[in-house]
Amino acid sequence: MTQHTDAEPEDSTERTPEEMELEELRAEIQEIDRDIVELIARRTYVADTIAQVKDAEGLPTTDESQEARVMDRAGANADRFDVDANLVKAIFRLLIELNKVHQRENR
Repeated sequence: MTQHTDAEPEDSTERTPEEMELEELRAEIQEIDRDIVELIARRTYVADTIAQVKDAEGLPTTDESQEARVMDRAGANADRFDVDANLVKAIFRLLIELNKVHQRENR
């Protein structure tokens, strides 16, 4: 029976980044990137559904107060996860603009 020591973690989830191989780290980034794209697709689907509801109710495509709330949440989440708030807000501005363009094209 092999004895476990502090220098030999039981599985890869317990390994520090320094103990991981470059290819393992790249594979983890690849999985995260796929997750990000999946979340963007989910967000786009929900935004499209919102556009359909707005259209059915005769509401305008743009809702500046809602956009402001989204940006506030983005900044708060960035702070919560210790990520640059300006970067996160820039990404969300882009997501919002892409959704608005898509909504306008489909009206």
